[in-house]
Amino acid sequence: MARVLMTGFAPFGGESVNPSWQAVSLVAARRDDVAAVELPCEFAASLPALRRAVVTHRPSLVVCAGQAGGRSEVTPERVAINLVDARIPDNAGAQPVDIPVVPDGPAAYFTTLPVKACVAAIRAAGVPASVSHTAGTYVCNQVFYGLMHLLATEFPAARGGFVHVPFSPAQVAAAGKSDASLSVELIARALEALADTALRVTEDLMVSAGAEH
Repeated sequence: MARVLMTGFAPFGGESVNPSWQAVSLVAARRDDVAAVELPCEFAASLPALRRAVVTHRPSLVVCAGQAGGRSEVTPERVAINLVDARIPDNAGAQPVDIPVVPDGPAAYFTTLPVKACVAAIRAAGVPASVSHTAGTYVCNQVFYGLMHLLATEFPAARGGFVHVPFSPAQVAAAGKSDASLSVELIARALEALADTALRVTEDLMVSAGAEH
């Protein structure tokens, strides 16, 4: 069994690729201790697919990744909220508004990854990174919250969390965008640094990673 499960998403929002899936696929291709699973960018299907992956692989660590176009850094997420409020439809055409991820679930879950230590390790690997305090209210946040609820209620021995990644250069070039981007190779390097850190660090760094807004 793989010690680490990494997930990425299928392309969405008119994109032809998703760098989260490309990067986790690359990590899994070169590491025997990592399994990669692509999740659908669909509210109804994402969490069942995630649960199947966890049940199948029984990992000790789960790292879910998603695309955050417009961000310039790899950003491990700190907190998931029990809210779905979709600005755009998902790949199945669904656009739920103001519903909980888990009815009667906690308002929020914190990651069980040492995000500050992970950011330090990613930067040491030569990739820009920072802690994020919002994973949005789209499918990424749904998966993050669903993962943490799953681990809390069914797989308490496992640790997990979510990380957002920027557009790839190919996406930016194809659309003529001016957004920041990172190569899939650099994103994969960041995910490896994050996973290796999370496997060995259980107590996070006591350094500031707060934000004013």
